[in-house]
Amino acid sequence: MTTNAEYAGYAAKMRRLIAEGADLEAEARFVDMLVGRRSSVLDIGCGHGSAVSGLRARGHSAFGIDPTRVVFNVALDTFDPTWFRELAVESLSARALADLGIPRSYDAIMMTGNVPAFLSPGSLVRAFGSVSALLSPGGFFIVGTSSKPRGGPLDQDLAADSAGLTLTNRFSDWHLGRFSREDSAWSVSVYTAPGDSPRSDVAEGIFILR
Repeated sequence: MTTNAEYAGYAAKMRRLIAEGADLEAEARFVDMLVGRRSSVLDIGCGHGSAVSGLRARGHSAFGIDPTRVVFNVALDTFDPTWFRELAVESLSARALADLGIPRSYDAIMMTGNVPAFLSPGSLVRAFGSVSALLSPGGFFIVGTSSKPRGGPLDQDLAADSAGLTLTNRFSDWHLGRFSREDSAWSVSVYTAPGDSPRSDVAEGIFILR
């Protein structure tokens, strides 16, 4: 169990790193590469808010939710508080988001701070189902977490199957490192919802000679 003292210590550490100008936007760069321009993105368990800020700076309509007030306050104090809402993943639904005044549907949803490790198996399955219901056709669900504890890749894949989401890529870090089920301590999994991708038909940076 994570104690209030541990949350407070983590929050203090993140405040210090943000003040020092540490690079805390690896997740934002990864998602920015994946989605189309000006996408809508929801960050579940957004914590200190740096990923939401990084995505906003890149032109996306990003919002973050988190239930842990002592950590969530870092985001509220550091960035635009209108980007963030206090909400637990167990309470996630289109209606809950609408009641909080943010969109009900997203091109991409991210859950990148070990959130699955804190969920029971049943809660993880329900979370994947809630995410699936919120994603646009062809939308992305990006999950970053430790590989070994409860909520790792095996549990995620089972939850994804029940939610109708398809695993399309899995890496060992945010820089596209090769994932090994035996050796990788961290995993970044990309799932997609059924339907056509919300990205443009013309991929950026691809120019085919004829």
